[in-house]
This record gives sequence, C-alpha cells and structure tokens, in this order.
Amino acid sequence: MPSLNITFTDEELEAVRAAAAAEGKSLKQFVHDLPLREQQRLQFVRYAVSWSETHRDEFDEAFPDEMPPANAQRGAEAA
Repeated sequence: MPSLNITFTDEELEAVRAAAAAEGKSLKQFVHDLPLREQQRLQFVRYAVSWSETHRDEFDEAFPDEMPPANAQRGAEAA
C-alpha cells in the first residue's frame, strides 16, 4: 500500500495532533481523512453554488429588498 511522508513544523504538528484528539482519532487516521473530507466539502460547495444559481431569480423575486437583483451590475462592472 502506498504511503506518504509529510513534514510539519513543531507548531503545525502540535495543531494537527490537537485536532485529531478533538475528533477522537489517531493522528494517522485524521491525516488520512483530511483530503477525503476536502473532496466532499468541494463537492458540496459546487452543488450549493449550482443550486443557488438555479434558484437566484426565485430568491430575488421573493426577497427584493434583501440583496441586489441577480442581474444588477456589481463591483467593477458597475463603475
């Protein structure tokens, strides 16, 4: 099975150990799970962005005073 050596500063390693302990995991299991959790997080964010874009017009119509309309120019585009 492939493995990977990762170099941490003393402070970084202490922070990772503390995070692993807070989750009740071994250091090895915690570090193993990190990229998998990041992959799941990115998948969730992509879905959330897609969902919000799909429903943006509904939100703008239901809450006209909450946010600028989706088709309004913002930032540098407005200038």
